[in-house]
Amino acid sequence: MKYNQYKYRFYLNASHSIYIDGNLGERHPHTWEIELVTLKIIEKFVQFNDIEKDMEKELERYQDQYVNDISPFDVTNPTLENICVYFKDTIQQILLQRGWVLLSIEISETPTRSYIIDLENEFDFEALEDELDNKKLEEDKIMTEDFVEDIIDDILDDLVSKEKNEEAQVKTLDNN
Repeated sequence: MKYNQYKYRFYLNASHSIYIDGNLGERHPHTWEIELVTLKIIEKFVQFNDIEKDMEKELERYQDQYVNDISPFDVTNPTLENICVYFKDTIQQILLQRGWVLLSIEISETPTRSYIIDLENEFDFEALEDELDNKKLEEDKIMTEDFVEDIIDDILDDLVSKEKNEEAQVKTLDNN
């Protein structure tokens, strides 16, 4: 099976303050660079700008804002790591609804500092390929909406179980 991977890059201008040892630091601005590596798991044509519009819509509520005032960062320390985990979860949901999978997300708060979450090891691509091959329509090889929903449900189930492990890792990072 040929995997159709695409890379997207978005920019978010916003400010935040982080808690260090229980004390809120100074408010400071960033231009966060958000890089997504995605995998298209459906064969039907999807315009790039549809994905881009979905991502920009999600980022819009944070654009030129103080991140600490916006959920979930009004109760979660808006560290680079926590911001990356939040956007990973949110963006994964958006992509899955269109038949795409998020393989990795990298958020840079400066040109020299990034946080990366690599999801490629969380997917069994051989099983996904077998499932895709088994459920394709013979003549036009277009997947039905039910099939895409089945794949999305399977991926979501895997992500929910792995998300708990990731949250524990982020909490450990926050405590350090």
